[in-house]
Amino acid sequence: MSTVTGTSERTNGTPVAPSGPPVRTNTARLLRGWPVVALVALIVAPYSALPLPGLLDGPLGSAGSLQLLATCLLFGALATGYDLLLGRTGLLSFGHALYFAAGSYATNTVMLEAGLPFAVSALLGVCFGIALALVLGSVSLRVTGIGFSMVTLAFAQAGSILVSRNPGGFTGGEEGRAAPADLLPSGLVGIENTANLYWVALGYLVLTLAVVHRAVRSPTGRVWEGIKENERRVEVLGLRPYGFKLTAFVLAGALAALGGLVHLLLTGGSTPQTTTSDFTLSLLVMVVLGGSGTRWGPMIGGILYTWADHRLGDLAGSGAVAGLPAVLRVPLSQPLFLLGVVFVAVVHLLPGGLARLPSRMRSALRAPSGGASAPEEDRRS
Repeated sequence: MSTVTGTSERTNGTPVAPSGPPVRTNTARLLRGWPVVALVALIVAPYSALPLPGLLDGPLGSAGSLQLLATCLLFGALATGYDLLLGRTGLLSFGHALYFAAGSYATNTVMLEAGLPFAVSALLGVCFGIALALVLGSVSLRVTGIGFSMVTLAFAQAGSILVSRNPGGFTGGEEGRAAPADLLPSGLVGIENTANLYWVALGYLVLTLAVVHRAVRSPTGRVWEGIKENERRVEVLGLRPYGFKLTAFVLAGALAALGGLVHLLLTGGSTPQTTTSDFTLSLLVMVVLGGSGTRWGPMIGGILYTWADHRLGDLAGSGAVAGLPAVLRVPLSQPLFLLGVVFVAVVHLLPGGLARLPSRMRSALRAPSGGASAPEEDRRS
């Protein structure tokens, strides 16, 4: 008796048509198409009045909801770009916020001081961020390991101090600087144009995902993987890791500078909070939460972390928390405490981040029948 599914059989000499692919195969194909479905849903979100109680304060297409979603998409993209260093090349940088802030402050300063149009200022701002990443990366990458991390932290701290000191009145100090509304595109100013800002953030996310995916799949991306696994072996093969690491550093810095430009549009100004090392630590948490070195993990981590940060802040200031006993009110009124608890739980219960969860569930289901092991599934995801 034949036990092979989907192959021709003969019954009394008569061919029988194949029974078709297994249901599991069809399900897998449908699951592989989820990015397209998600993208279409995100594109049409501004036209929807769907209420999402608990997730958003208002309908999906309302200005407040779109502003929050745009911020989530922005940081999902930023975390994806940061993972080029951490998850793809094995470089732990504590200064990534510097290039994000450079894109925002440089663009804003050119508009305010030189009075140039937004398009020209944006181009100059992103170029400044790329040049800064090239210069500081060429210095930082002269050392490796914890030394590299400390050098990037030193540069980030210097940049944060420079912004707070407000030299020449260019940075606005602790108050930041508002962008000149008359020089910004009219379609990106005002609450009535929140949907346009949302689409800009979505476009930035799609662009970042495409660039990172293409870079990782390229020959240079394979060298990055080799550097992460064993840099000495890459040197033995006759390649110079320094140039490849600098490429990853500059590409990640360029994506961060572009993200700073999007953040300038979303918030209407440049803020000193984006220059601090705490900002980079938040990116690190996003990447680890979602899954470092995976295709979708950093994006998922960035989106969920940003959403939770906003929603837990609202929860902390709500009347429901204020009426609780002190033993519950004190921790629940601290959003960072709650985020820390969630992060620790994910690290311990889901090694590899949220992106590994589907593969681990498949492994658990296949384990009794001798299916693939969890490490094999992790490598495939």
